[in-house]
Amino acid sequence: MILKNWIQEFDHETNNTRKLLQAVPQKDIHYRPAANSWTMGQLAQHIATIYYWYVGTLTQDVYDITADHFERGHPDDIHSTLALFENNVEKAREALVSLTEEQLADEWTMKSGDNVILGPMPRGVVVRGFLFNHIYHHRGEMIVYLRATGNQVPGLYGPTYEDGLRSN
Repeated sequence: MILKNWIQEFDHETNNTRKLLQAVPQKDIHYRPAANSWTMGQLAQHIATIYYWYVGTLTQDVYDITADHFERGHPDDIHSTLALFENNVEKAREALVSLTEEQLADEWTMKSGDNVILGPMPRGVVVRGFLFNHIYHHRGEMIVYLRATGNQVPGLYGPTYEDGLRSN
């Protein structure tokens, strides 16, 4: 039952993420709110990359992130990031639907070479915390970036503040 609900949530929230990434304008791709922050393009690319991590997280008991290389494209090109996102979403959904309820209890670990980054912990905790919530966290950051640059924020859960201003 949990997986059925997570797949529905994944589909719904992927559409929200898509709307948000599509709202990123090329003209503001280099915007960063502080010197130690990512640019808007780097943040968008990171959001798209998290979907890539679903495969290693859901299909391997020990996921070595340094051994897993893939082409991300350039963070200064939002069209490249949108293509990366769509490709990663397709693979992520396949990995999610292949998972069983029993596998949610399996111990999972993320490593970077010999260093343990996360875990060991039950895979179900990782799905919720590291995958789903991680994306939601960074989407919130992206909303702040969009508003700081005067861009329209798409309604993810109904009308936005800006939508309300237009109707007055």
